[in-house]
Amino acid sequence: MRDAKADRLDEIIASHSRREGPLLPILHDVQAEFGCVDEASKRQIALALNLSRAEVHGVVSFYHDFTAEPKAAPVLKLCRAESCKARGVEALVDGAVAAASERVKIETIYCLGLCSVGPNAMIGNAVHARLDAPKLEKLIREIA
Repeated sequence: MRDAKADRLDEIIASHSRREGPLLPILHDVQAEFGCVDEASKRQIALALNLSRAEVHGVVSFYHDFTAEPKAAPVLKLCRAESCKARGVEALVDGAVAAASERVKIETIYCLGLCSVGPNAMIGNAVHARLDAPKLEKLIREIA
């Protein structure tokens, strides 16, 4: 017996059926919709795209943005690449971690492509630039 999640997954797969190389767009949509790409999703996607489960798992496990289980807390990705370091991101880390506490997960990311306007952070698909301690703490409070 199929459940609502399987039906929704079929809709996501069908929405990309005419694309060339639909696997990554499907995985992004599944991650956004369900908060994870679980084992059942991998199997359903593999079947629909005529791929092996191992091929789908290989792509899922290669990219850090895909998770097997939903994350317990919202995530703020803080760029700690060289340019953001030169612009002072390391001085913001301790304050960000303290402000986040257990309510927000702070993850390190290396380069968001906005090196000239760092320090930068990303929440979901939104990138925030020119951060200082007050701006970063405000972002954390908003998603907590």
